[in-house]
Amino acid sequence: MSHDKTPTDLTITPRDRRFGRGTAQKRWWLNDDPIASTFHDALSITFPKGEAFFVESVKAFRDGASPKLSAEIKSFVMQEVMHSREHVAFNNRVVDAGYQIADLEKVVVDSLELTKDRPQILNLAVTMALEHYTAMMAHQMLANPKYFSNLAPDLKAMWDWHAIEEIEHKGVAYDTWMHATRDWSAWKRWKVKAIMMLVVTKTFWPARWRATLELLRQDGLTGWRIKARLAWYLLGTPGVVRRMIPAWLAFFMPGFHPWNHDDRALIAKVDSDYAAAVLPQSAMAA
Repeated sequence: MSHDKTPTDLTITPRDRRFGRGTAQKRWWLNDDPIASTFHDALSITFPKGEAFFVESVKAFRDGASPKLSAEIKSFVMQEVMHSREHVAFNNRVVDAGYQIADLEKVVVDSLELTKDRPQILNLAVTMALEHYTAMMAHQMLANPKYFSNLAPDLKAMWDWHAIEEIEHKGVAYDTWMHATRDWSAWKRWKVKAIMMLVVTKTFWPARWRATLELLRQDGLTGWRIKARLAWYLLGTPGVVRRMIPAWLAFFMPGFHPWNHDDRALIAKVDSDYAAAVLPQSAMAA
């Protein structure tokens, strides 16, 4: 029985874009707001190593996949590789703006080191949970017009580009998980999936909180008022965490699949801007 609920007419399109080369980036680049800017800086710091981990976790289970899933995995890999490249460039601009991020990058590297001797299926479960997080955040970025208001065009284009591709491939890790666990009972599959989402959540938000506060500390912004402002950013306005709660809870429901919520309309809103950047088919077949 197939568990693949990904739309049959979905196209996962790697868009080879480069952003911000040769340009200076303001320290508080998002609405001149240190809270919003450093929160997204802290997110970006995780992406190069994190997305490389996603790629390897998914590729480990591509053998025996259906032609449809195999093609989706290939496009997923291409998208994630380009995301990593662009966030390396973005992070370099964060450094050029005056932040020290080496210690924060080391935290990411050290956490990934812990996965080396772990069964690959658990790494895939981590990837599935984190891909749900990236898809939830991507939805918020595109659905809320105030999220990236007053943002420099090149920066908005980069974050929009990343968001639409995260939505496009949001089912790949999950479908790979379903393929890899096809011989498991439904109860075992749900139990491991649910536990891993809880573990990921327990580590994800405290790590982003600490990294954001560290960047704010480098700006001389410390104390309970700054923590309160960060908490309000996450829970109040724009309420990144608060707005994701329904989608997060849905992950635990029987019959969950990332594409139970088809939000491709958000992609259509911005995708026409990138039509000229679609990779030629010859490159995708290489």
